[in-house]
Amino acid sequence: MPLPTTPRLGFIGAGRLARCLAAGFARAGYAVEAVTSRSSNASAQLAAALPSCRAVADAQAVVEQSDVIFLAVPDDSIGTIANSLEFATDRKGSVALVHCSGATGVDVLAGAHAQGAAIGGFHPLYLFSGDEADLERIAGCSITVEADPELGALLGALAHALGCEVLTLAGAQRMLYHGAAHYAASFALAGLAEAVDIWRTLGFDEAQSLRALLPMLAGTVQAAHAKGLVDALAGPVSRGDAGLLERQLGSFEALGADHAMLYALLTRRALSLASRREHPPPSMEVMSEATRATLARALARSASAT
Repeated sequence: MPLPTTPRLGFIGAGRLARCLAAGFARAGYAVEAVTSRSSNASAQLAAALPSCRAVADAQAVVEQSDVIFLAVPDDSIGTIANSLEFATDRKGSVALVHCSGATGVDVLAGAHAQGAAIGGFHPLYLFSGDEADLERIAGCSITVEADPELGALLGALAHALGCEVLTLAGAQRMLYHGAAHYAASFALAGLAEAVDIWRTLGFDEAQSLRALLPMLAGTVQAAHAKGLVDALAGPVSRGDAGLLERQLGSFEALGADHAMLYALLTRRALSLASRREHPPPSMEVMSEATRATLARALARSASAT
């Protein structure tokens, strides 16, 4: 028996991701029938926000009331929960268990597959804030799907119902895919935190720093969207200002800790971008050598400190 084209949906987990997806699916006309989570309050709040949804006592109850069950839980819990579920033999092929992890392959759901359930992955490339604005902001984002053709088509339709693009990925590639995505999310925040820490030494507090830096970040993202990465690059590397770059590198070395190492490593990536231009800055080799020297000294200091 094939999966229904308009399946009943259920959620195991009621956190930020589940709240956004469930609301989006409901708005698109899909019935979200059941939800459960470790927090009964979270389940009740999510169910109350949806037209036909019920907060149920446990994950098995979600399975019994849904055609496609989304596991919106931490990675370490996916396998444990999946292996605790029972799928009736008369539902073979007509029920699917789908996790929402970016790093974990669908093989962790093998126990459900052995019972006849279709299995898949549905990972939104989006940093959920937990507020209602997520529902609007997720439109235009990408969702990465891993599933067999039938379930993949259904999950693709669900992604499109949210206004999202679809990427497909094999399980063996997930660790690099997920890790690299951090550069556009958590590591962007880490870069801002580094800037805030350095500006703190100049007398600016975090609120002042973010007020100044966030518009710059937003403008950078807009430029990348409009021009691409290579042409959006700005700063001394983009201009080929080797003298200024050398003085900057020296300033970061004077700060101590690992500030110079991080700055030099990221400068190497900026140099790589600049080298892809039709007309790279003529001082590329000078800037590359200054960066290599700074990185070598930073690594030597790190090694001696240990």
